[in-house]
Amino acid sequence: TTVQDIGRWGFQHLGVSVAGPMDVVSHRLANAWVGNRQDAATLEITLIGPELEFSEDGRFVVTGAEFDLFLDGSSVGINGVISVSSGQRLRFGSRSRGARAYLSIEGGIDVPVFLGSRATHVASRMGGLEGRRLRDGDFVSIGLVEKNYTKRCSDSVDGRNSISSGVTRVRVLLAPERESFDPSAVERFFAGRYIVSAQSDRMAFRLQGAALSIVARSEMLSQATSQGAIQVPRDGMPIVLMADRQTIGGYPVLGNVISADLPRLGQLAPGDRVCFEACDKETALRAVILQEKLLLSQESDRR
Repeated sequence: TTVQDIGRWGFQHLGVSVAGPMDVVSHRLANAWVGNRQDAATLEITLIGPELEFSEDGRFVVTGAEFDLFLDGSSVGINGVISVSSGQRLRFGSRSRGARAYLSIEGGIDVPVFLGSRATHVASRMGGLEGRRLRDGDFVSIGLVEKNYTKRCSDSVDGRNSISSGVTRVRVLLAPERESFDPSAVERFFAGRYIVSAQSDRMAFRLQGAALSIVARSEMLSQATSQGAIQVPRDGMPIVLMADRQTIGGYPVLGNVISADLPRLGQLAPGDRVCFEACDKETALRAVILQEKLLLSQESDRR
């Protein structure tokens, strides 16, 4: 579990990673439904959930991955705003679908702002609570509630829209460096299915499946990286860069997962399966515009 907001933007030219939520849709919905701004900090809860005790009254919501939730031993649901009293305990039980849940509390998680963000980047020990994952005994403060606000969670948009059952399909824009690959390797990539390996984390997903052959050529110059970039190292096994990615890299890039599908990819856990589909820029733009409209419809009352 880490503290995350929308990320540490504007410093990649200095080698500072963005960080932020792996599933920005669930993060923004969680904030919208308790009346927070979209850039308020939430708790990103990965694979195994914590037990939390509230020290003051408030309201919270959990979106994203589906966990069994218990408030003082009584079952409560995700994607619904819940009022809580001082002294009550929230426990995360079994996880049934998705990898990452987002807990937003009215007022937002209040940890120190570093380079304009509260997001945790564990590798550099930057942001969040002392730059690390939360552990037993930690205390995190809650920010001031700006106004009395009630938002009904819409049935048309919720965190579960980021989660796929079975094989997750994500769309990809091909990169100019695709010429570095044998044409048959590109076909094999889009025809195959890959498994997210146990060596995956917030920095990158390492995939297991069909190896991709790279046409022999001189070493590439390092270049800026983006979330969703599909790098292929010498062993031919694709690596998809994620929220905590490094700012530059020198591996050939086959393509980039489109922005609208990054939240779905961020909900994958080790052992989950994924396949890729080529798309054009117009399709990618339509998808992200539609996604943004749906999110803004949830945030409109807050603004």
